Amino acid sequence: MTFSPVLTFNDGNTIPQLGYGVWQVEDDVAEKVVAQAFEAGFRHIDTAKIYGNEAGVGRAIEQSGLKPEEIFITTKLWNADQGYESTLRAFEESMERLGLETLDMYLIHWQQPKQDKYVDTWKALIELQKRGRVKTIGVSNFTKEGLQRLIDETGVVPAINQIELHPFFNQAELREFNASHGILTQAWSPLGQGGELLESPVIAQIAAKHGATPAQVGIAWHLAIGNVVIPKSVTESRIRENYAALDVTLDATDIQAINGLDDSAEGAGRIGPDPAVSDFA
Repeated sequence: MTFSPVLTFNDGNTIPQLGYGVWQVEDDVAEKVVAQAFEAGFRHIDTAKIYGNEAGVGRAIEQSGLKPEEIFITTKLWNADQGYESTLRAFEESMERLGLETLDMYLIHWQQPKQDKYVDTWKALIELQKRGRVKTIGVSNFTKEGLQRLIDETGVVPAINQIELHPFFNQAELREFNASHGILTQAWSPLGQGGELLESPVIAQIAAKHGATPAQVGIAWHLAIGNVVIPKSVTESRIRENYAALDVTLDATDIQAINGLDDSAEGAGRIGPDPAVSDFA
């Protein structure tokens, strides 16, 4: 079996670069598909409180027979739980659902700029790391300004920033900022939720060149440019297909062609909410 490359965080811990995401997967389905992901070779699972499937992920972990050191589990703090004390409580609730004693990585799910609790929330994550409950802490859906404020006010640099990122919205500027501060970039909706991206003639041509599928080419692009990537599928054959993207090696010409698909001028390629202005419960 091909194993995912690992990347090293600024805290010295490591993460499998290819993971499996469970956004919009119901709890009972999550138990089944996470088991299938483990069977396919995935060892990195990304969930969140708001997904409502932490318990299902936990059951899959328990039944997998895998040792804790063999897997990497991420969950995220939801917006309504931001604030120092409420973050500590929400973390314990997530851990109970997951059935874990320690967590590999905990993220603030959204910046929530109008709520303006993310610095206190970050301080709670720092405390959880000091207590040994979480190995690595980071954020999701943060802007450059939000990241800089966390660094300036706490002195602790997030290990990762999980953001919407796909060939139509490649976030080059934010990726550069992350890298300049030793922050890994992680991509959600890495295939732009399928559809138009997977039908792109550019992607199709590269897929034919490598004897791969369009989805595998999209995932291979993320791996080649250094992103942590968490494709999601509830179809077992596609779960295996996504994992097999590890066997696809793009060349510089391929990467340049895919980079050329970017349509992020004025946010045109964005699918999800803009973290700079979005606040929601």
